[in-house]
Amino acid sequence: MSKSKAPLLIIFITVFIDLLGFGIVLPLLPRYAKHFDASGQTLGLLMASFSAMQFLFAPLWGRLSDRIGRRPVLMLGLAGSTVFYGLFGYATSLGSGGQMLGLGVLPWLFICRIGAGIAGATIPTAQAYIADVTGPTERAKGMALIGAAFGIGFTFGPLLGAAFLGVSSGPSSAPGYVASVLSGLAFLSSVFLLPESLRPDVAREARHWLDLKALRAALTLPSIGLLLFTIFLTTFAFAQFESTLSLLTDHLGLADKYNYFVFAYIGFILSLSQGILVRRLVPKVGEFKMAVTGTLLMTAGLLLIGFAGQSASRPMLYAVLPICVVGFSALTPSLQGLLSRRTAASQQGGILGVGQSMSALARILGPWIGMQLNEKQITLPYWVGAGIMAVGVLLTLLLRDRGNTPLN
Repeated sequence: MSKSKAPLLIIFITVFIDLLGFGIVLPLLPRYAKHFDASGQTLGLLMASFSAMQFLFAPLWGRLSDRIGRRPVLMLGLAGSTVFYGLFGYATSLGSGGQMLGLGVLPWLFICRIGAGIAGATIPTAQAYIADVTGPTERAKGMALIGAAFGIGFTFGPLLGAAFLGVSSGPSSAPGYVASVLSGLAFLSSVFLLPESLRPDVAREARHWLDLKALRAALTLPSIGLLLFTIFLTTFAFAQFESTLSLLTDHLGLADKYNYFVFAYIGFILSLSQGILVRRLVPKVGEFKMAVTGTLLMTAGLLLIGFAGQSASRPMLYAVLPICVVGFSALTPSLQGLLSRRTAASQQGGILGVGQSMSALARILGPWIGMQLNEKQITLPYWVGAGIMAVGVLLTLLLRDRGNTPLN
């Protein structure tokens, strides 16, 4: 393998590990609610804690990487993932009546999810790394590599969870230990194989860890503010879909094990569309056209998912899921690529971190709103999501006139 490709491979592994652990845990959380006697509100807080930490820490890690470099921040994140996934495995092995340091299992699950969220908030640093080592025309293609890692991680995470489903009377501790071991291997790979990407000639601005005044000034630029709002809105719509899908499949009569397979199916589509389709098309058609296409596909896909739920048709659901997922696959790296191209080299980590925080905020609020809509009507989250994406189409069309001039 060439030296130029090796860093991208390590970045790919880093994001894959983060999403593998997320994909293992997310479908298991409802089972933990039953096993550890957690209320629905407590479960909602547990699910939100991961994204809440990403919202808070993504810009901090990004700006820190602008100061000290990408490599140490990525290494710290992988080390944290190793510890907290291992702790997650140990906590789940204690059983419903277990105690550790005077705390029951449920508080430790919160600690594990909070810690994993903090450690996993280095995604914008990985994006900044790709921005460092790719040219402007190749940037969206590089961002799609992260999307492919998301897809593969979200494919194998649920499959791994399904493999341990029903092995014991309670949640299996094995997935947490497996995620911890893989994180440890990725950490060792970063120690020995990952070079620093931040060039010495890029000015490191003498600012605080989180310079709110400077970031606020950057966000007032229409080219950045509109992009960030578009990222938030479209991720919000997808988060509603993602969080309520298991309730829709339950409405359609799918058992828990097959619900895992639906999530794995989504991950497989993500990995194929971003790893192959989007990476090849973006350099040819550009980020703007891909973003518009993505919003149109997501709008149509969410509408069709709503119809599938209304008609209680499993075959229709399987057939229309790829429309929404491919749309999201086309949209996400395109918006990230546009954000990176409109940001100065010295601010890549900070601004991309804000972008990741917007996504994390959407993933906090989206599931909460989606659950409220779901209680009123099982398909309502998808109708509302389609309406939000229709607004997203208009926003992406406005991006054409905002220019590609980076911040100074």
